[in-house]
Order: sequence, then structure tokens, then C-alpha cells
Amino acid sequence: MTKQQSSGWPKKLLILPPLIVGVGVAAWLISGRSALEKNPIAEVSRTLRVIAAPQMDVVPRVIGYGTVEPGQTWKAVAEVQGRVAETNPNLKPGAIIKAGEVLLRIDPRELELVVSQLKADIDRVQAQLAELRANEANYKASLKIEDAALALAEQELRRLRQLASTNAITDAEVDAKQREVLAQRQAAQAQRNLLNVLPSKIDTFKAELAVKKSSLQQAEIDLAKSVITAPFNCRIADVDIQVGQFLNRGEVLFEAYSTALVEIDAQLPMDQARKLISGDQQPISPLNIGIKELGNLFGVEATVRVQAGDLTVEWDARFAGIREQIDPATRSVAVVVAVDHPYQKAIPGRRPPLVKGMFCEVELRAKPQKNKIVIPRAALHEGFVYVVNRENRLEKREIVVEFMQGDFVCVKTGLQAGESVVVSDPTPAIEGMLVDPVEDESLLLSIQSQASGEGSIK
Repeated sequence: MTKQQSSGWPKKLLILPPLIVGVGVAAWLISGRSALEKNPIAEVSRTLRVIAAPQMDVVPRVIGYGTVEPGQTWKAVAEVQGRVAETNPNLKPGAIIKAGEVLLRIDPRELELVVSQLKADIDRVQAQLAELRANEANYKASLKIEDAALALAEQELRRLRQLASTNAITDAEVDAKQREVLAQRQAAQAQRNLLNVLPSKIDTFKAELAVKKSSLQQAEIDLAKSVITAPFNCRIADVDIQVGQFLNRGEVLFEAYSTALVEIDAQLPMDQARKLISGDQQPISPLNIGIKELGNLFGVEATVRVQAGDLTVEWDARFAGIREQIDPATRSVAVVVAVDHPYQKAIPGRRPPLVKGMFCEVELRAKPQKNKIVIPRAALHEGFVYVVNRENRLEKREIVVEFMQGDFVCVKTGLQAGESVVVSDPTPAIEGMLVDPVEDESLLLSIQSQASGEGSIK
């Protein structure tokens, strides 16, 4: 080993002690330092609006629309022909006419002549009948006389024959008396023939008399038909009749609509109409139940509304029936409601009467359905709802809907009364996430009001 090599080792050894000391100090510092503390991750809750699902009696309501039609329409028809002699000054479109008021008169002179002629014919036939009855009495009296004369002649003939047998008289005298008896018999038979024919003549005149009287009754009826009166309180539609106009039998003169009643055919979707009938109804026989009984059975009440700008007018209505056919295009059923006295309480400019052709909204109400659970329609998400459980965790719940109405849903199964239903949008919705529920009292009151039958359901 050279001198240079031997002198390098001591230098390297001089570096080791400081390095060892540094490593030791570092180890001591590390071992003496306390471990870092870890802060736990806190769970964040989501604030959502909720309501406690109420259980209550629900009033099923359905809205339909239709036009007003008169409950009774009268078509005035000329039942006799003739010229118009007089018209009522109020026979104008839109006029209100009272029952029994004369509207039109047809010239009655031709009809009066027919009546007079038939009365004269009846007097003639009655006189002929009286003559026949008098002749009958005369014929009977004459027959008695002829029969008496015949008896005397036959008695005389027998006496002469006895005389002839003793040759007291000639045979010529007997033959003469025989001819006299035969002539008397012929006279008596002639009277009998007159009496035998008389009943048939009397029957003929009686039949003629009956025909004349029947014709007279018809003529008097036709004469009465020359005066046209209103059969009930009504409102006149279009009129085009003038004095002097000739009318043919069967010609339609004008139309009038009853002011006592109007009807509205409210078109209802089938899926909405079915909720008016509760599920506990028993089968019925349509042939054994009337319209009034049917309405009482279903307990349907109706209200008719007319909207004209900012003006809304209502009338109480009653159930009047169901049309026999379903509209194949809209799959809707027509429920008929009636409004009595639609012209009463009419106030010009404020409350119009219900008249033909007016478009109406019809609200139908059925009997309350007991103990139904209701939730807002906005809380329903394609067949399920979100509820907040007792641990304030979000839970997705599938439900079965019984029916929807307005802003609420009637739940059939899947939800219990009093459960907290989320009514605000929970997106993003994570089942099991922590929820800070906030009661929405105003929304709860709103759906409770609708379900109890108050407010609008449109």
C-alpha cells in the first residue's frame, strides 16, 4: 500500500461520527412527535318540504261542458188552412209569452160555414127520423084496422059458404066475397111490409145522424184550431208570419222554448265519470229504476256555471239522466242535468238567464267517500312517492292511485295516514339520505279544502 492510499482512510472515518449523530437526532425527534389528529366527515342533511298525509272524507267532483237546450220545445203548426187574420203584437223573436196567450188567428169564416151547414144537415136528418117514427105509429094503427077488416071479411066469407052449401045463395056471390077477403089480406100485408122496412130506414138515418154529428165535432175542433195559443210559458224563436199570409195545413209557423226548464248534456271523460260511483254500490236493474231514483242512488249534485269575461254566474241543477250512447271519438259519456226556472233572478248586465245555445261548465258532486288518504298531485312521481321515515331518511314508496282530482291524488294502497310525504322536488333523490323536513301547512290546507269539496278543481 502506498503512502497516498493509507492517508485517505482517516479522512473518511472523520465523516461518519457527525452522520451517525445526525441520524440519531432525527430518529429521536420523529419518535417524540405526537401523531396527527384526523377530523371525522360530518353528514349533510337536505331540507325538503313535507306534509303529513291526511285521511279524510273526499267529495268526488267532475267538471264537464255542454250547451243549453230547452227542456221543452213547441213547434207551432197550422192544423187548418186559411189566411192569417190577426197576430199578437208580441209574436217576435225573443219575446216572453205567458201560457194561454193568443198568438195568432186564422180567418174562421170558411170553417164557420162548414159548422153551420153540418148543423142544418143534422136538423134535416133529425126531422126525417121524427117523420119515420110518426109513420111507424100510423102504420101500426092502420094495420090494426086492416086486420080487423080482414077478420070481418073472413067471417062473412064463412057465413056465405054455409049458405051456399044449402043453395041459399049462388057460388058467384061466394067467389066475390073470396076476392074481397084476398084484397083485404093484401092491404094488411102492405101495412106489415111498411112496418118491416121502417126499422132499417130508421137505422140508416141514425147512422147518417151520427156521421153528421161527428163531422160537426171535427168542424168545431178545426174552428178552435184557427186560434193558436201558447201551451206554456215560453220564449219565441224565429218568426216570419204576416197578417194576410195564407197558411197550408201542416205548415210550421214558429218555435217556442219553455222558460220553466233547460237541460245541459255535460260531456264527461269515462275515467273521470267513474269516480262519481263509489265502489260499494250494489248491482241495479236499469229496467226497474227511474231517473229520480237513479239520481238519489248515486247522490249526484250539480252546479251549472257560465263564464262571461270576469263575470261568473252559477245555477243549482239536478241530475236528469245519462245518455244511452258513449261518444266513440272522445270516449266520453253525456250526463244530463236540468235547471228549473232558468229565467228567475235574471238581472240585466249582471245575471243573464240560461238560454238555448249558451256554453256552460257543469260540476257534478257525488256522495263523500269515507276515510281516504290524499296527497298533492305534485308529490306523485310516475307511480311512487318519497316519504321521510322516523329516522328522517328519504324513502321511495310505490303506491296505487284510486283517482286524481284537481291538485290532489286519492291513494288506494301503499301509504298510511300521517306519513310524511315529500312535496318539493328532491332531485337528486338518494334513498336513505338524511332529510331536514319542513311542514308545508299552506299546501296541506289547500288539498284538504279541495278534497272536502271547496274551491276550484280545474
